[in-house]
Amino acid sequence: MVISLLYYIIMKKVYPLLYLLPALLIIVLFRLFPMVFSFCISLTDYGLGGFRKFVVLQNYSKLLCEPKFWQSFLNTIYYVLGVVPLGLFIALFFALLLNQRIKALGLYRTIYFLPVITSLVAISIVWKWIFNPRIGLANYFLGLLGIPKCLWLEEWSGIFQILLSPLGIKLPPLLAGPSIALCAIILMSIWHGLGYNVIIFLAGLQNIPKHYYEAAKIDGAGTWHSFWYVTWPLLSPTTFFVLLMTTITSFQMFIQVYMMEGPTGGNPLGTTRVLVYYLYEKGFAEWQMGYATALAFVLFVIILCLTLVQRQILARRIHYQ
Repeated sequence: MVISLLYYIIMKKVYPLLYLLPALLIIVLFRLFPMVFSFCISLTDYGLGGFRKFVVLQNYSKLLCEPKFWQSFLNTIYYVLGVVPLGLFIALFFALLLNQRIKALGLYRTIYFLPVITSLVAISIVWKWIFNPRIGLANYFLGLLGIPKCLWLEEWSGIFQILLSPLGIKLPPLLAGPSIALCAIILMSIWHGLGYNVIIFLAGLQNIPKHYYEAAKIDGAGTWHSFWYVTWPLLSPTTFFVLLMTTITSFQMFIQVYMMEGPTGGNPLGTTRVLVYYLYEKGFAEWQMGYATALAFVLFVIILCLTLVQRQILARRIHYQ
């Protein structure tokens, strides 16, 4: 009886857990342990020479009182507000075009997806050359249109201030808007992520049953009404996924700034310094690892809270059928 009970416990309870043990070890060693260890570092004065002393929450209080942090946070917000709405709108527009029956459709889809599989480092270098104020293509085309040349990645002026300056309105620095340099990086980021979002939207469009459009056509609905009352509601799960992922990746943006405005670039008056680049400066340029780790956890909390807010507000508006 006892042997049978032990055999039952081992085979039904313990034995299945052994299959989960490899995955559990990987999660603990490469996910859970680094997170706990990083949080411990954020509570210390940890630098190039290693651990010095515990400072508890001093890194967090110092961070919240640091002007560069708030400037980086504002730049990140500008970047997210520039990339996410425009990226979604443009991707949905091209997805609707590519969802039609046209010749060489596969070729067009491949062309739009090519930037996604291209190295972001290489793309950043190419766009840095495009935005070169002296020999770049951007200023060349502006010259063809009779528009004065722009400094692009070297221009720190806020776009809102530039638009309102002819009216004699002077805005404080916090309200001047994203700089021209940051707008240039936003433009490049939208172009780079366009192909991925287009593919996701295409998958969502092709999952919408055709009989809904047939029923709408019988009821006399035109192209716009079919989109607004059929396509848009049934595309809401896809839109929610793209919105969520684009927001998260936008907060984690680093390579564009590092390659286009990094140590060998401009970063005019810090107007292109986003949170992850500020983290890099503190952690790997100034070797304030404790401070940088605290910044990483603050960024994690920001992304987590924003994701929960998006889920709470938008989840109720998603239509799955």
